[in-house]
Amino acid sequence: MTSHDSNGGAVKHRHRQEGPQKHIIAFIFSIILTLIAFAAVAAGGVNTAFTVLLLLVMAVLQVLVQLGYWMHMKDKGHMIPIVFMAGGFFVAGTAIIAALYWMWW
Repeated sequence: MTSHDSNGGAVKHRHRQEGPQKHIIAFIFSIILTLIAFAAVAAGGVNTAFTVLLLLVMAVLQVLVQLGYWMHMKDKGHMIPIVFMAGGFFVAGTAIIAALYWMWW
């Protein structure tokens, strides 16, 4: 990709390469989230509602880490997949809520 500067010369734009540091941090964060989830279940004496809520929070954080760093959704040019995934989550969430409402109504 080239463009021209004010003097009429071509200027090359270089893409910044992402090093392994962010991937290592994301991997460590994923391991920590997994260990917290295992510890919450293994504790046994913890309130069941709190454990379920904690597991849901850990799952959401894990999904965000996986999508952001391993699937590279944080990078430019991924808006269309993000929009389609958000639409899919909306449709799935609506279907789940409708099914639960239908069962308990």
